[in-house]
Amino acid sequence: MVAVVAATVFTLMASAAWSYDMADVENGGTITGTVTLRGEVPEPRVFPMVLYPFGDFCKRISDGAGHVVLKEFNVDQTGGLQDAVVAVLNVKRGKAFRYRDTELLTVNCMFHPADVPESEQFELHDGQLTHVHPLVTVMRNESLLSVTNKDPIMHAAQVYQPEKGNRVLSFPIPVSYKPHSGFVALEKNKRIVQIICGMHEYMQSWAWVADNPYFVKTHRGGGFTIDDVPPGTYQVAVWHPHMQPLIKEMTVPANGTVALNFELDASQVIRPVYETQAQFRIPPGRGPAVDIEGCEGPYCVRREHSHQSQ
Repeated sequence: MVAVVAATVFTLMASAAWSYDMADVENGGTITGTVTLRGEVPEPRVFPMVLYPFGDFCKRISDGAGHVVLKEFNVDQTGGLQDAVVAVLNVKRGKAFRYRDTELLTVNCMFHPADVPESEQFELHDGQLTHVHPLVTVMRNESLLSVTNKDPIMHAAQVYQPEKGNRVLSFPIPVSYKPHSGFVALEKNKRIVQIICGMHEYMQSWAWVADNPYFVKTHRGGGFTIDDVPPGTYQVAVWHPHMQPLIKEMTVPANGTVALNFELDASQVIRPVYETQAQFRIPPGRGPAVDIEGCEGPYCVRREHSHQSQ
């Protein structure tokens, strides 16, 4: 059984601080489905390389015309959306987390989750190898964020909490085979983190903050599977950067599998106010799939919805 819960009730999922206990799961069920994006796919953001250092190295991810093109919405021919996070909310007891801390790599002047294979970092288009940026990771609050620099140039990690509009962590990433790290401590019940290089603005990654291990990122084609879920009724959220989370309520049967599909609306994409600059980032011919109405705070949103989760 699946019921749609209006996205405006996102506050429900953060209304209380949930503790989580690890234990064996008996008669666990499985959630499987697909996340699709309906409507015009938002265009990439464009950054002029001349504004940033070490252009000779970073140009390997350029478009050949002096720009880095940051593609944030990877959608296949059927509408399947890659790198959306699907998370079961408020699970109090169940399987163990796969990891405690978050590990990123810097590769070709981009942040990458350390567990993303090279097959998902590059695509072949017209005989040319094209860099694809795995945009999203999942992390835990009050945990270590480690970055290993695989580039021969220096970077700098800056971690932001967009829901509050403030920077919560900053540390240098020198040229080294050793990871450099910082401790991420967010305000309780906040879910969204943005990671940006202080030297290269186009080096951006996002993270969903999870309080239990029942989450997954969609793969190419938008598919996902979450297994070993304790039987019961839950709210399940899907989130992608620049969009508000969408929540559905569903019941997971003992030893069974339940299908859960999400359709996100491209017209609801929200982008920061600084994207309105005339020459770069969002090109002048941007389509209606990008909403950059005026508003308060570092993120520009329409009056009827926001990224706020408080």
